[in-house]
Amino acid sequence: MSALLAHDLVRVLGTKRVLDGVSLTAAPGDRIGLIGENGVGKSTLLRLLAGVDEPDAGQVVRPADVGFLHQEMPFDADSTVAGVLDDALREARADLAELDRLSGLLSRTPEDSPEHAQLLETYGGRLEQAEEREAWDADRRAAVVLDGLGLGSLPLGRTIRSLSGGQRGRLALAALLVRRPAALLLDEPTNHLDDEAAAFVEERLRAMPGPVVIAGHDRAFLDAVCTDLVDLDPAVDGPVRYGGGYSAYLAEKRAERARWERRYAEEQEEIGELRRSAAVTARQVAPDRGPRDSEKMGYGLRAGQVQSQIARRVRNATRRLDEAERRQVAEPPAPLRFRYPERAEPPEPGTLVSLRGVRFPGRLAVDRLDVGASDRLLVTGGNGTGKSTLIAVLAGRPVAVGEVVRRPGLSVGVLAQDSVFARPDRTVADTYVRVLGAERAELVPLVSLGLLREADLGKQVRQLSAGQRRRLALALLMARPPELLLLDEPTNHLSPALCDELEEALGPGPGAVVVASHDRWLRRRWRGREVRLGDRGTGRQDELPGDQPISTTRAHAGGASGT
Repeated sequence: MSALLAHDLVRVLGTKRVLDGVSLTAAPGDRIGLIGENGVGKSTLLRLLAGVDEPDAGQVVRPADVGFLHQEMPFDADSTVAGVLDDALREARADLAELDRLSGLLSRTPEDSPEHAQLLETYGGRLEQAEEREAWDADRRAAVVLDGLGLGSLPLGRTIRSLSGGQRGRLALAALLVRRPAALLLDEPTNHLDDEAAAFVEERLRAMPGPVVIAGHDRAFLDAVCTDLVDLDPAVDGPVRYGGGYSAYLAEKRAERARWERRYAEEQEEIGELRRSAAVTARQVAPDRGPRDSEKMGYGLRAGQVQSQIARRVRNATRRLDEAERRQVAEPPAPLRFRYPERAEPPEPGTLVSLRGVRFPGRLAVDRLDVGASDRLLVTGGNGTGKSTLIAVLAGRPVAVGEVVRRPGLSVGVLAQDSVFARPDRTVADTYVRVLGAERAELVPLVSLGLLREADLGKQVRQLSAGQRRRLALALLMARPPELLLLDEPTNHLSPALCDELEEALGPGPGAVVVASHDRWLRRRWRGREVRLGDRGTGRQDELPGDQPISTTRAHAGGASGT
C-alpha cells in the first residue's frame, strides 16, 4: 500500500493563482479532510492528486490505482446500474480469474523447473493484490454497499439517465467503495446522503487501508472520519495541517487566528516606532540651540559629535526598520462574515401558510402544518421522504389533494438545491444588479452580505465554484429579505465556517425561515421547531410505494413544540 505525495504544487487558472506551493503527504491509513472557503482550491487540489489535471509546477506521486469521486457524473447517461457495478468489480474479478489461470499453470509446471519459481512469485504478487482488494468478497460487498447507500432495490437494468441526481451521486460513491482503490479522493461525498447512508460511509472509510483525501463541507462527517484536516484558507505560513477532526480544528483555528492578529499588531506597532525614530533629525534632537559663551571654542567639535551620534541612530533605526518590514507577516485577511439584513418592515404577526390534508402520493403526506410569521422551522428526514416537495408546496406549487392557505401578497424566497443561472456569461456584479435592480443593489452592496469577496465581482458566473454560485444565489435572496425564506439543503457546497455563520444568522430576526436539511451538525444545534418526515422509502423519490406520513418531534430547548 503506497502513500500519496504532492510537492510544491502550483496551479494557475486564468489570472488567478489557485494553488501556490502546496505540499501534502497522505500515508496509508491517513484520512485527510480539505477545508476552506469556496474557491481556495480544494477541488483543484483533488484533481491534481487524481491526475485528471496537471500542475503548472510541482509534482505528484500516486499509487497506480486511485479512485476519484468528483462533482461531475463519471458515467455515460445510457449506462446501466449493472454496468457501473461490473466496472467496479472488474479488477477484483480479473484478480480471481488470473489467480485461477496461474494456479492451473503451477499445477502443470514441474516444481524443479525455473518456470515454476517465476510462476510462484507472480502468483504471490497477484494473491497479495487480491487480498488487499478483498476480491473473494467483492460481489457480497457490492450488495452491502448498495443497500447501505439506499440503492439496494434499484433494478440493475435502470439507466443512469433515469436516476435522480441524488441516486447518481450515491451510485458513483458506491462504485468506489465496492472497488476499494489503493487511494481514494472524494469531493463532497455526503451531498446526497441521509443519516444512515452517511454513517455507513463513515464506517467504510475508517476501514480503508489506503490514504483517503476528502474535500467536504459536512462538519459531522469530517469530525467522524478524518485523522487530519488541511485548511487551505490564507495563513501566515501557507496551508496548515491540523491533527484530529472538525471539533479539534475549530478550537485550534480560533487560537491560531488570535495569534496571527496579535503578531501582526505587535509588528505594526514596532514598525511605526522605528519609522518615527528614523525620521528624527538633528534639529528635532537639539532645535535652534546655539553655543554658550563658555563653550564657543569647542562648539564646532561637539556639534559634529552630536550630528555623528544622530546619524548613527538614524542609520540604526533605518536598518532595523528594513529588517522589520522584510520579516513582517501579512495582514490577516478579513474573514467573510455573513450578515442577514433586516426587512424594511417587520412582518405582521400570525400565520403565513397553512397546509391541511396535502398529499403527493408516493412522496409526501401532510395532515396539518402552520408556518408563523417569525417561525424557525427545520424539516428533516431521509432521502425520498418529501423534504424538497414540502419546500415546493410552501413556495406555491399547486396541490391536487389538500388545501393550502397563504397570506395575501406573501413574499417568498427559495434557495433550491442546485444554483443555476440563466446567463452564466454575465459577471457576478452585473447579475446582482440585474436581478435586484440598481437601487436595491446600491442600498445593499453585495460585499456587505459577507458572502463573496470584492475580487469575485468581476468574474463571470460560470467561473465561480459550485459553492460560490450558491453564495451568489443566497445573496440574491438575502438582499431583499422575504417574509418567508425557504432553504433547501442550504449548507451544500458551503465552507464549514460559512455554515456556522449561516446558522447563527438565521437564528433571530424578523421573517419566517424554513430549512430542509440532512446536515447533522446543523440539526444538533437547531433551536427552533423541527418536523421530521417519514422513513426512507425504496427506489426513486417519485416512485416510493404508498404515502410517507409526516411526523413531528419536540423542538430543542428554547423552541416551541412541533406542529
